[in-house]
Amino acid sequence: MINSFDNLTVIQFPEIQKDDFITVQKKYLQVILLNISLTFTVFLVAAIIVDFTNLWNLKNSIFWVYTVLCVFFGGVTIVYFLGFKTRMYLVRDKDISYKSGLFFKKLTTVPFNRIQHLEIDQGPFSKLFQLASLSVFTAGDSSDDLKIAGISLVDAEKIKEFISQKIDG
Repeated sequence: MINSFDNLTVIQFPEIQKDDFITVQKKYLQVILLNISLTFTVFLVAAIIVDFTNLWNLKNSIFWVYTVLCVFFGGVTIVYFLGFKTRMYLVRDKDISYKSGLFFKKLTTVPFNRIQHLEIDQGPFSKLFQLASLSVFTAGDSSDDLKIAGISLVDAEKIKEFISQKIDG
């Protein structure tokens, strides 16, 4: 029995054009800022309660607690704001891609023949702005392999339907 195995060298790679990517909805930045503001408010209220009830006797260092809190959430807001424009997605005939990242750039591409499940999610603030997140699941992992947050609910449903037809067909 002759075992022939060919492993040919790839010379040309398929390109993903930068211009083809679609940015997420600008309204999603408001959702991000609302989530950060809500979290900041919870931490600020907790700090105020600790301050006024003298729960941990932080009289000498409470100024630094407030300062660290403000600097931390200010920094997080700036990073999300600057990194927002890097969130883009692309749906092609045989795969879906998502790229993001300000400091650490990430590009994830999932071929349709690997997709097991698609899910559309809406949080309370996303629902307010008619936005959704599309999660793509492949076999062998319990978490989503690709998640596109901040697209319109209508677009998420269209993409899900398109991919579902490609998988079934």
